[in-house]
Amino acid sequence: MLQVGQQAPNFAAPNQDGRTVSLDDFRGKKRVVLYFYPKDDTPGCTVEANQFTELAEEFRKYDTVIIGVSRDPCESHRRFIEKYGLKVDLLADTEGEICKAYRVLYEKVKDGEKRLSVKRSTFVIDREGKIVYAQYGVKPEGHAREVLEFVKTLHSQTA
Repeated sequence: MLQVGQQAPNFAAPNQDGRTVSLDDFRGKKRVVLYFYPKDDTPGCTVEANQFTELAEEFRKYDTVIIGVSRDPCESHRRFIEKYGLKVDLLADTEGEICKAYRVLYEKVKDGEKRLSVKRSTFVIDREGKIVYAQYGVKPEGHAREVLEFVKTLHSQTA
């Protein structure tokens, strides 16, 4: 597991529009909330994405961008965003490279078959690229608010 204080692994992947987004795009400029979720348009993932969207303007006030990551392709992300009016970037980590770097993949057995799944996890990365918040196995309901409260506290300490 990644820990607070570690340098965040860099990443680069296409978002819902096919535009490559990298952690380096924000270094020295903004904080990043990087949240990992299992699958577009499923109940828990929809709750989490909608709650991050509801709070997107508040996160912006604290110079923070929200980026979701799953193994779904760009087209799936685009449909998910359009269906719910989401206001977050969603990265397509179809090969699981970002998920591996952040250690959020685990083996799951479903219908007698083993497959890799994404453990719902969230990281807050500061302007220098260090992890200042790391939580694995989060519950979707209320999580976005919890992360916002952390960002507010962080902002007041560094302002």
